Amino acid sequence: MGRSKPLLLVGLLLAASLAGCIDSSTTDSMIELDVEYASLNGTVVETYVDGGRTSLESMDIDFDFSRTTSARELVTFGVDLMDGTSPIVIDASQQSVVFLSFEEHGIHNATLFAIDDEGARQNQSVSIRVDLRIDWTETNTNNPTPLAFNPTPNNNGVHPIVIEVKSTVENPSLIDGIGGGGQTVQFSWSIVDELDDVCQSKGGQAEDGNEDTWSTVHFNTYLLHELRITPEDGQDYLNVFQTVSVVYSSDSN
Repeated sequence: MGRSKPLLLVGLLLAASLAGCIDSSTTDSMIELDVEYASLNGTVVETYVDGGRTSLESMDIDFDFSRTTSARELVTFGVDLMDGTSPIVIDASQQSVVFLSFEEHGIHNATLFAIDDEGARQNQSVSIRVDLRIDWTETNTNNPTPLAFNPTPNNNGVHPIVIEVKSTVENPSLIDGIGGGGQTVQFSWSIVDELDDVCQSKGGQAEDGNEDTWSTVHFNTYLLHELRITPEDGQDYLNVFQTVSVVYSSDSN
């Protein structure tokens, strides 16, 4: 009987040692987060005809979590845009793709994540860059509508680095396919901010049946702006074709 206590003590120590090994094996359940996507850069395209918006092409991203693995059961895949809105989450047992759609420009510093059935979470940070392009067409006008654009991102994040502008004013012939009979039109372009300060301007003219184009870059990416075309009084009707692009730095992501 005197030797039973040491044997019991050894047995307890061995059991404790084995229990420790079992607990440490739970570290093998680390989540291996592997997310595939086509691109983190894209452009929202707004199309306007005669002053009214006719279409909006969003910038879409699919985040595919199907290659993510874990020793424990995965229960949630998600994306957090870190802007105060609720994360976009899906049931990992039912789906593997999180779909995001952006309709406004901006830089979004997002977090991709996976969560297992014991609450362990693995994160991955990404930066999503969304530029904006406005395509504008106005026909048969002698008073072109100002093209308004706002370079300030709605998420209050990083501002774009530049505004690219291309504006063409066409003076169509009075009779289709036949030159002559019309007059040379003169006009001016201007980029004006919300304080009514003229940031840039240029004069232009187009002979009957011809056109004139202004291409420029604008670096004030704060405040609301308008691109204006001002014809002289009493001139022929014009066609206007314009593109305004709000562009972010590739270094932002």
